Amino acid sequence: MTTLTMQDEKRLDVIQRVYRDELTVVQAALVMGVSERQCYRVKARVGKVGAKGVVHGNRGRRCKGKTKEKTVRRVVELARGKYPGFNDHHLTEKLKEQEQIDLSREKVRRILRAEGIASPRKRRGIKHRSRRERRASEGMMLQVDGSPHDWLQGRGPRMCLIGAIDDATNKVMGAFFTQAESSWGYFTLFSDTFRQYGLPQSIYSDCHSVFWTDREPTLDEQMINKRPTTEVGRGLQELGVTLILAHSPQAKGRIERLWNTFQDRLVSELRLAKAKTMEQAQAVLERYLPVHNRKFSKPAKAQPAWRKVSALKIERALCFKQQRTVAKDNTVTFEGTVLQIPKTSPFRSYANKRIDVHVLLDGAVEVFCKTEKIAAFDSKTTHTIGLYRTNANKEGFRYGPLSRLTSQPDVSP
Repeated sequence: MTTLTMQDEKRLDVIQRVYRDELTVVQAALVMGVSERQCYRVKARVGKVGAKGVVHGNRGRRCKGKTKEKTVRRVVELARGKYPGFNDHHLTEKLKEQEQIDLSREKVRRILRAEGIASPRKRRGIKHRSRRERRASEGMMLQVDGSPHDWLQGRGPRMCLIGAIDDATNKVMGAFFTQAESSWGYFTLFSDTFRQYGLPQSIYSDCHSVFWTDREPTLDEQMINKRPTTEVGRGLQELGVTLILAHSPQAKGRIERLWNTFQDRLVSELRLAKAKTMEQAQAVLERYLPVHNRKFSKPAKAQPAWRKVSALKIERALCFKQQRTVAKDNTVTFEGTVLQIPKTSPFRSYANKRIDVHVLLDGAVEVFCKTEKIAAFDSKTTHTIGLYRTNANKEGFRYGPLSRLTSQPDVSP
């Protein structure tokens, strides 16, 4: 039996759209991030063996060309000892000529960077940059960003507008006012957009700490060679949505130009409506968005590329997750509160087991053991204040305090 990941399901959906003549092979290759020739190969495998054709043939196999650990250690020792300051190409030549270690320059470069040995050459040539074409259809790429601005022009609090614009059509798929850019804000934006339209193929964002982190990988992440991700990055990864990071404002120019338009037209609309609070500003924004989309959106070249997904999957992915160890009395300490796991069977105990605690966007708390939901605590039942909508820490979110439980948890599935 072959298990498809969300990324495999995304590829299968794209290939099926090619068979239905909704996408060309060239467009499908762009969405999947492969060459046109490789896209033809995947299409042929799907036609021959079905859904299994999107799975890479090397999955589960050990790499035959992997460099031996002894050789890797020897290269690192020589780079730090006998050949300090040698550039990558020069060191590769010396390894082959003097040490009889025949490796490619790229392999040597990867070994050195993995061990924290930087290149002695700091200067790099200016890269040639070219204009990126729009995506072919709606739902292939969403550009997201936040715009802190004095939207009420001194009549009320300073706010941040978080929004998403479709790369193919310039249609604003969603936007709302919040106090600051935060994981909670983007979770809310993605949840509303995905429920209404479906899953996009990719998300294009800046390198805000909500999307990117430079923390060191944990021991578990090192074991599986996984790059550290933020809460938002993890949520998109679970849904099979590709996260693309832009390293300059010009790279995501569509949404940057959208903020210029909003800071001109939307500010005038807010002033005309005499909005003074965030709630009033949000009401004006919801009336303005349909007018804006009719005026500034463009027709797409192909059929929409949204992928349908259940609301339950969206809720389970777009939430805050932490791991805890269950105490011997089947309780979990979370954010200063003791959560009692209910008794489901006289022969079953969760003591000493690792469980996942999910904090949903409405403040409710759910507890999972592997994939099984074993407890749920409603925000009203637990008196959860919920999530502060501020960038209180590096990732832009923190939990509100939970008071002591006053009643039994909701254990409905």
